[in-house]
Amino acid sequence: MSGNIHTLGPLVEIRDLTVAFGQARPVLHGVSLQIERGECLAIVGESGSGKSVTARTLAGLTGKGARIEAAKLAFQGTDLRQLDERSWQRLRGARIGFVMQDALGALDPLRRVGAEVEEPLHLHTMLKAEARRLRVLELLRAVGVPEPELRASQYPWQLSGGLRQRALIASAIACNPQLIIADEPTTALDATVQAQIIALLENLRAEENALLMVSHDLSVVARLADRVAVMHHGVIVEQGSTEQVLHDPRHAYTQSLLRAARAVHFQPQRQPLALVEAQAENLGEVVLEACGLSKSFVGPDGRRRTVLKEASLQLRRGETLGVVGESGSGKTTLTRLILGLESADSGEVWIAGQRWTQLSDSQKRQARRAVQVVFQDPQSSFDPRYTVQRVLFEALSVAGLPRRAWRGRAEQLLQLVRLDAALLARRPTDLSGGQRQRVAIARALASEPQVLICDEPVSALDVSVQAQILELLGDLKQRLGLACLFISHDLGVINHVSERVLVMKDGQVVEMGTVRAVFDRPAHAYTRSLIAAIPTLDAEYPPAEFYLQIAI
Repeated sequence: MSGNIHTLGPLVEIRDLTVAFGQARPVLHGVSLQIERGECLAIVGESGSGKSVTARTLAGLTGKGARIEAAKLAFQGTDLRQLDERSWQRLRGARIGFVMQDALGALDPLRRVGAEVEEPLHLHTMLKAEARRLRVLELLRAVGVPEPELRASQYPWQLSGGLRQRALIASAIACNPQLIIADEPTTALDATVQAQIIALLENLRAEENALLMVSHDLSVVARLADRVAVMHHGVIVEQGSTEQVLHDPRHAYTQSLLRAARAVHFQPQRQPLALVEAQAENLGEVVLEACGLSKSFVGPDGRRRTVLKEASLQLRRGETLGVVGESGSGKTTLTRLILGLESADSGEVWIAGQRWTQLSDSQKRQARRAVQVVFQDPQSSFDPRYTVQRVLFEALSVAGLPRRAWRGRAEQLLQLVRLDAALLARRPTDLSGGQRQRVAIARALASEPQVLICDEPVSALDVSVQAQILELLGDLKQRLGLACLFISHDLGVINHVSERVLVMKDGQVVEMGTVRAVFDRPAHAYTRSLIAAIPTLDAEYPPAEFYLQIAI
């Protein structure tokens, strides 16, 4: 952390900022902040607290319907209240870089990734075409994108979520802006890549570029921020040094955030190793098995690449098997093969003793009811026109339940996930993130599955909501005898929920065992690098160069 003292005045100065949309109540109330040159200020708080609105206001991205009032709103001495859209366009990208949370929404699906990263260079520099092309490759390489020449030629929808986020960061830092605004910049990233991005941002800040970071991940905040501002219902309830806020919080809301963060991410498994291993051996029968799965695809350059190599796993009733690995490690392909959404080049999948390749299409549809999925972003998998009732009724229809029983069963499903039946009349878009994820879990339970595949089910949620969802999944597993395949880039979450863990790299399973054994005595170098990269609230960290050297 910089700790530098500057005599030129703050880079950013906000005093008594209020933002409202239409005639609704303000979403920000009297917000006052300063950001010095060379420092990182983190804004933390739950969804709806006003974090992102504050960040977007500093980038001129609140939208035409916003009413902005402030005693002062300045960047490098420029009064931002006086800027028109043309002035904002000259400022954004050149002097203020903005990294949005939703990389897929922020990147143009019809433009190649290289063109997206090149755009600020084209608009704000005098570089010639070849120099811009080389700079794009340099930027992609700097943020940890493998095969940058190939990735630059692809479209955003052809990349994983982690690769899209890295491309977005590359675009934001292309012109070395004085202020980088990062809205949840590491949410979709794996531990080693997350550590690289943090180290990259830290190095940029060391060059006198300030950073405003919005995050619900307090461990990332602990790693990077000099100061922290805690927001709740549009008000800053606490502000101070990172050390003070995270280790001696004064406000009750800050204290509750920290309790939730420690419960989810930093609570060690305290059982003796021998007991953990004995419990893993005494689980129920095997309900899902994959043996020697391999899969290859032809890329946009015409080359065939093997993305999964001889991957095998077993999942038993009542067990949670965590699957970890960086973007491109094969986690998604493995999941699609298990679900029968792709055909393997070689290998077999058994579900409840039935071999996929020996089933007819109708038998596969029947067998697939035994395996259901909870996705990272449930809103994108819901029809926005549907009410919660219609979402659940549709799932119950597919499960073969008679129509007369739908209403009662829908209410039971909501009760299982601790939601009120009154929500049946509402649309998922009107619910909070945590409520939407509970509806997604209820939908997955409609067919009374034996296996629940959880694909990053809490990575987009606030830490307090994460704790609630993980507790719910643990309760359901015990009550219903569910087996869970839990896919996550967050090793803290994996440590919290899993009995066993499977580590993937470059399409291969490089390590598998009980969580306690793998975390305490990792055998593979890649597993050791993953564990070393886990951010915590309390640890002393190696220098940034350590993380930048971790192999992708």
